[in-house]
Amino acid sequence: MPATITLIMLGIGLELKFRDFIRVFTKPKAILIGLGCQLFLLPGIALALIYYWPMENIYKVGVMLLAACPGGTASNLVTKMLGGRIALSVSLTAFNSFLILFTIPVIVELSYFLFSNGTQSLDLGFWETAREILLTVLLPVLIGIIIGGFLTDSQQQKLHKPLRILLPLLLLVAVFAVISLDDSEQNIHYLKYVPLLLPLFLLNILTMIAGFITAKSLQLRHRSAYTIAIEMGLQNSVLALYIGNQLLQNQNISLMAILYGSFSLLTTFGLAYILKRFQFYEK
Repeated sequence: MPATITLIMLGIGLELKFRDFIRVFTKPKAILIGLGCQLFLLPGIALALIYYWPMENIYKVGVMLLAACPGGTASNLVTKMLGGRIALSVSLTAFNSFLILFTIPVIVELSYFLFSNGTQSLDLGFWETAREILLTVLLPVLIGIIIGGFLTDSQQQKLHKPLRILLPLLLLVAVFAVISLDDSEQNIHYLKYVPLLLPLFLLNILTMIAGFITAKSLQLRHRSAYTIAIEMGLQNSVLALYIGNQLLQNQNISLMAILYGSFSLLTTFGLAYILKRFQFYEK
């Protein structure tokens, strides 16, 4: 999975320029709104949705953990496929991946307090997380940008079409490998947990729509708005799975990440495509 993520981010970097990131940071309104949506709006919607939902409390902790996770490589890839602001998407992923060092422990402890009558301390480890972000997100994108700078426009055009096919294929292969080979997922009977899919589906759809409407109401451009919607819809399920299994050591928590990851790529792509095509609230 890390090797696949690195290759995907390298491919995304090939179609970016340094000026794309300069534009993001010289006009930071979009990234501030995007981070605000992810840090506050997303967990808030998740809490409101599941607080009275008829499900076991430990599953509610799993939903809150998902809501606390940043957008992952899949969000960057979907943004690229739909012609969104890739530099904004990559920047949101990178910034939020650092902020989760503080936000995930707080949200997990709050969730245990609300739903399990106790607290659970969690330490993600600053240097381990920073190294992971550097090696799988920032460095591959930087290398891709540098390589792309040596290519002519015609060469970049020749790369564009195969990359549109290769990068999603790489992601699907990696997800299939995780599902097939991860011990925690081999004995899961998915039909047994169908009732848990409804709140997860609602979380995916409602947060995307809320992020989109918030961005539009704050006068962001259409490409920025549906880019933020994608970041809201595609949470890093692999990270949530790792935290649930390895750090919290509770398979009921990691189950929610597995279920969410089984459909969120398709539903996020579909809704983002609709949001892109129908420019609601455009003047």
